Amino acid sequence: MLGFMGLGYLGLFLASFLAATVVPFSSEFIFSAMVFGGLDPWKCVLVATIGNWLGGMTSYYVGRLGKIEWIEKYFRIKKEKIDKFSDRIQKHGDWFAFFSFLPFIGDVIAVASGFFRCRWWIVALSMLLGKFARYIVWMYFNGLFM
Repeated sequence: MLGFMGLGYLGLFLASFLAATVVPFSSEFIFSAMVFGGLDPWKCVLVATIGNWLGGMTSYYVGRLGKIEWIEKYFRIKKEKIDKFSDRIQKHGDWFAFFSFLPFIGDVIAVASGFFRCRWWIVALSMLLGKFARYIVWMYFNGLFM
């Protein structure tokens, strides 16, 4: 993880992107280290949000391919979990992607949104808002704002 910090904003972007896809770690540690290391907090929010959002949208498009074998293999999300979220996603619609920032179930939400063919533009908007809110809350919660 220290390698990400040496890359500055690019490292934060990559860490945030990967954290929303197949790599099992949280980008908040990198985010905090970057801000404590002297990078601009608001630029970090922007970079982390965009990286995490693009990672989430990548998960959405993998789900949209509809290959349950790929979803299980690369995202380690079992078919049973996707089936469990099926009713919720069908009921609450595309805006459910807002919650893709949540730990443990966020990837499932993003993949399931694609798998169940939720409208991409609403998924993209709601996911972007959720990811942005996540980093804003994290920044203020940890006293990182300036």
